[in-house]
Amino acid sequence: MIATLPMYDRPETAAANDRFWELIRSHLAQAPDTLTRGDFHWLAPNLVLSQTCSLPYRSALQGGVTIVATPVHNLPCPAGTYFSVVVTRKDDDRSELEEFRDARLVINSPLSQSGWASIDEMANDAGFRFTSVLESGSHEESAKRVASGHADICAIDAVSWEMIKKWDSAADKLKVIAETPPTPALPYITSMDRDPAPIQEALVSAVHELSPDDQEALCLIDMTYVPADHYITMSIPPAPITAPFSL
Repeated sequence: MIATLPMYDRPETAAANDRFWELIRSHLAQAPDTLTRGDFHWLAPNLVLSQTCSLPYRSALQGGVTIVATPVHNLPCPAGTYFSVVVTRKDDDRSELEEFRDARLVINSPLSQSGWASIDEMANDAGFRFTSVLESGSHEESAKRVASGHADICAIDAVSWEMIKKWDSAADKLKVIAETPPTPALPYITSMDRDPAPIQEALVSAVHELSPDDQEALCLIDMTYVPADHYITMSIPPAPITAPFSL
């Protein structure tokens, strides 16, 4: 059996995620002793619990996994949703997205709702698409690329942004110029042949048992359930025009 919590797992949150898993597994009849790290394992047949982004879910995972629950974050948006912040350098005089139509965009992944789909949709609404796109591999790396001047702009998941502001010095050189509309937050999933009900109950109990410090570290305050069709009906963006470009 496999359990992973990959989406907000970084050195500063790893211990909190381990404690969260310990609480979850204490409410399950059968579950692995520890979290598996190093890969997503979304389609593993023995998957007990993982978390994915809404874009991989609607583009590749639907029909292969079951949604268990959706997190409620300590964010200024409706429960069960999240958003992205659009970030550039503090010394960049541009302040409107339209001014960045020829800029170098850095994304964490072409399969990221928060890092790619959200800002691509905003740009499309503004009448353009980014044509210089670098893939960084993570929101933290995207922030570093903008702060260092290797890219000009990025969109960062608001939960990740809270963590970046807390733990990454790159945030000191960055400013937020926009926020994307809220969309359903990153769903917790399990394998198709597993009953999601006891796992959902375990998640709800565990998040309420988390210490205030761990809730703050994970920006996690509750659980809710967002139906699969709320994810599936969201549009799937075209792939970035050029990714990656050379530094």
